[in-house]
Amino acid sequence: MSNSRTLEIAVGIFVAVGIAALLVLAVNVSNVGGLSSGSQYTIRANFDNISGLKTRSAVAIAGVTVGRVVNISVDPITFEAVVEMTINSSFSEVPVDSSAGIYTAGLLGEKYIGIEPGGAPDFLEEGSVIRLTQSSIVLEKLISQFLFSQSNDDKK
Repeated sequence: MSNSRTLEIAVGIFVAVGIAALLVLAVNVSNVGGLSSGSQYTIRANFDNISGLKTRSAVAIAGVTVGRVVNISVDPITFEAVVEMTINSSFSEVPVDSSAGIYTAGLLGEKYIGIEPGGAPDFLEEGSVIRLTQSSIVLEKLISQFLFSQSNDDKK
């Protein structure tokens, strides 16, 4: 009877460790971990298409996560996507002429915003707007353009 009780306890511990590992994996994949909650400043950028970008997506400079997307809305006049981002204050010297693009990372296709620093002497600050943006590449559009161009080549 003692051996079966020990086996049951061992299986229970194994299952609990497995559930904890799945929880840690889910938190890491969903970006809930986030950056430190130190001081930050908020900036905005407008994009024609943000296909797949979500709140809590990473904002990176040179591949280093420097912030997070906090809000996504649509401008009622231009119908562009307005993306608000918080940037960690330790990255306070990002030039105002920097550009922002939406890129895909990893095997799961997670979208993030990459900021390419410019060369201006002035820096982004609370409420700044990044004017130079590159929208997300939509795979469906690329495929349809390729197929359309192939059908035109066949007709020649």
